[in-house]
Amino acid sequence: MLKNYNFRHWYIPERMLESLERYKNDGTIPGDFLVSILSNDLVAACGRADDENLANLPAYGAYVYNELPGPSWGSKENVLLWHEYKNK
Repeated sequence: MLKNYNFRHWYIPERMLESLERYKNDGTIPGDFLVSILSNDLVAACGRADDENLANLPAYGAYVYNELPGPSWGSKENVLLWHEYKNK
């Protein structure tokens, strides 16, 4: 499991990274903010982010693009399908 994730001068807080790693490895659906990130819904992500996460949105984009399998993100449907796939 990653202990931290940095992209340039942005970062993903450890508490959020743990949820992303659980999603990647086990298909555990995270909270609304991360589901918005995974669903590629920037407007919803901005509306649901706390100040720390809002300031670090570029790190989430880099993580999703570089660390997650393609089928696990991009839309709400992909998020739900990934959950089902990992929980068969």
